[in-house]
Amino acid sequence: MPDTVTIVAIATAAGEGGVGIVRLSGPQARHIGERICGKPLGVRSARYARFADADGTLLDDGIALYFAAPASFTGEDVVELQAHGSPVLLRELVARCVALGARQAAPGEFSQRAFLNGKLDLAQAEAVADLITATDLRAARAARRSLDGVFSQQTEALMAQVLAIRVHVEATIDFADEPLETLGGALLRRRLEETRTALADLRAAAERGQKLRDGLHVVLVGPPNAGKSSLLNALAGTDRAIVTEIAGTTRDLLQETVRIDGVELTLVDTAGLRPSEDRIEAEGMRRARVELTRADLALAVLDARDPEAGRGALVDDLDGVPAVLWLHNKADLLAQPMSLADDALAISAKTGAGLADLHARLHALAGGMGGEGAFTARARHVHALAQAQEWLQQAADELAHERLELAAEGLVRAHDALGEIGGRVDADRLLGHIFSTFCVGK
Repeated sequence: MPDTVTIVAIATAAGEGGVGIVRLSGPQARHIGERICGKPLGVRSARYARFADADGTLLDDGIALYFAAPASFTGEDVVELQAHGSPVLLRELVARCVALGARQAAPGEFSQRAFLNGKLDLAQAEAVADLITATDLRAARAARRSLDGVFSQQTEALMAQVLAIRVHVEATIDFADEPLETLGGALLRRRLEETRTALADLRAAAERGQKLRDGLHVVLVGPPNAGKSSLLNALAGTDRAIVTEIAGTTRDLLQETVRIDGVELTLVDTAGLRPSEDRIEAEGMRRARVELTRADLALAVLDARDPEAGRGALVDDLDGVPAVLWLHNKADLLAQPMSLADDALAISAKTGAGLADLHARLHALAGGMGGEGAFTARARHVHALAQAQEWLQQAADELAHERLELAAEGLVRAHDALGEIGGRVDADRLLGHIFSTFCVGK
């Protein structure tokens, strides 16, 4: 339903700049813009204008652009006043717009109106924010693909497949006396299995997209005094963690976010894992093991002088971690180089030896996230896809036992879970949370 209130905000980044943009959207946008400019604004034409205050005092001069509904970003009448990028002048322009009847926009309200007016679906609207905050070219390109609808189109294609299967199932319910096989049961099962495979592929791609957006969660783990904290400091380029020769110095989690060759990593230093009766140290180890359940990658740090002493104790704790890289630290203390497997590197956090190889390996491990066709995704998208998978599994189980009503219910729930991604289903409860994270002016 169209909003009757016109909103206004500064649409350019905070601070000084050569050009600053004040954006208006709503039914009074053109009227307000023409009052400020003192001249008519043509559709999709740039007009030089002198921006005036209520008493005719010159505020600034610049370019005015008018986009008529529905051919605009928000689907409403939109006016952009491009002035000099002085924060003081831009605030005065906003105040003038408010005096003429506009309201200061809330964070993300322009994108929210674009969604409500059917210009974007919810996943595309979120991609706007991801594109703005992208910190490297891979993330920016992936966000652009999401904004172009790559993720949304694949989701909607799956929704169409689920809906078609549901229609088939519900049609067979009317012929309960007939064997399912005579009503296309084999075709139905095959289509459901193909849809489940496509959904699994999409979820895997979305998980990569989430990591591309959020970065890799990397946990440093190993026995006490192996050099985990020294490695954290070396990767962060600062003395973030306390380092001593006393085993067990690190007792709690220590987190640092770094960028290595364009890859964002959240590094988590943990307490050394070993048998201990110390209650505080035991709690630190418990937290370390919990953190491993959230890890995308574990850097298992061992003392290169006796790596096997620590490796065996870590194997069980690392079970289930998606990727593990074994680091033989303190390699500078070895008399001669050691032979290592492909999943291991020799390094020295103290001297920096091997850190270039570690950077390259980290970049390679993250490289699969931003390849051709990658798109950004969020935790809620991955959660929705996981829920859809669970419901399709239930539908398949019920179909195998020819419990058609229950199979149909599973398909309905799967369809609804997929619909939450683009806001096609039950979007209202998500809007406030999602758009409140946007910057003002978007």
